[in-house]
Amino acid sequence: MDIFEMKGQRVKPGDSAVISFRIARLPTHTQIDLPVYIFRGAEAGPVLLLTAGLHGNEINGIEIVRKMISEGSVKPSRGTVVAIPIVNIYGFLQSERYLPDGKDLNRSFPGSQTGSLAQRVAWVLMNEIIPKIDFGIDFHTGGASLSNFPQIRCDFEYGLNLDLAKMFAPPFIMNSAMINKSLRRAAHRIGKHIVVYEGGESLRFDDFAISEGVSGTLRMMKALQMIDDAPQPAFRPKILSATTWIRARYAGIFHTLIQPGDILKRNQLIGTITDPFGETTYPIKTREGGHVICLNNMPVLNAGDAIAHIGKEKQTASAQHSLKT
Repeated sequence: MDIFEMKGQRVKPGDSAVISFRIARLPTHTQIDLPVYIFRGAEAGPVLLLTAGLHGNEINGIEIVRKMISEGSVKPSRGTVVAIPIVNIYGFLQSERYLPDGKDLNRSFPGSQTGSLAQRVAWVLMNEIIPKIDFGIDFHTGGASLSNFPQIRCDFEYGLNLDLAKMFAPPFIMNSAMINKSLRRAAHRIGKHIVVYEGGESLRFDDFAISEGVSGTLRMMKALQMIDDAPQPAFRPKILSATTWIRARYAGIFHTLIQPGDILKRNQLIGTITDPFGETTYPIKTREGGHVICLNNMPVLNAGDAIAHIGKEKQTASAQHSLKT
């Protein structure tokens, strides 16, 4: 019989379980545990990991995983889903991106059993969970006031990752090199394939990003033959080979004329920057066209602040990356 085992607990086909890992103890003696949800199908299949809340203030991903658990859609017919709704419990409780030691958990892998708090959390994932999976989706959002249009980020150099992104079928698939000491890179080094989903901004629910996250996960599960039905994509995924940021040349108040997901033309007016006294107005135009994959919702800007992240699609056959298995 096919048995899935974690932390000494065995989960049979068709069963579910919640396994808690003791992470640390607060100065008040309060224990911090990491709940890991296991959902097994009745038949054999791949193991898919869903992680959210590596950055504690990125709540859209947490809601995506919570929603799938609550609705029961996370349970496969074949294979196994390992779901961790909140990885960074500390950050979530404080509505903070980082852990109390000031470290970024997604820059702390593969971790250390005796290192910083962030390294200890990373060590648990890399030694107790990641070796047991085949594929994964790591859910993130934009930073403070930065709203990402739903997108999958993966490294086009590795064709299997691009295949997984296409299974998810988000509005945008973005070429993104693996960041040193990130979960994605650490998992890749031991032969596990994780793509990153980005949608919305931190500390703010984005219903569209949440819906696309759930639907895309179900599409990936269907493509991996873990389930039989999944929502059809609302968009034809656009593959972005390059991106650039539009930045403010002047300090002031930004009045936007665009939204995430918009298509821009060259020299298009995207908004204006004014001073708060009504004396000056500066038009902001694009230098080249592309897709708005992220927009800064903060009206007050300093010179050099990011306004919008623009993605460009592949244009020629020579730019296509061959898929590798």
